[in-house]
Amino acid sequence: MFGLFKKKTEVEKLEIKYKALLKEAYDLSKTNRSKSDQKTFEAEELSKQIEALKALG
Repeated sequence: MFGLFKKKTEVEKLEIKYKALLKEAYDLSKTNRSKSDQKTFEAEELSKQIEALKALG
């Protein structure tokens, strides 16, 4: 109840975006492999940013 209005941290926001990109890449893998590869690449770049933020604090 008290976490209802809690703001998401930058890491949490990036993790949500990362999961969405991976899902989109999976869906595209059935129809367009090159777009799927691009989304996977974007997700991996986000993963690097998430790890860097976690290392800082």
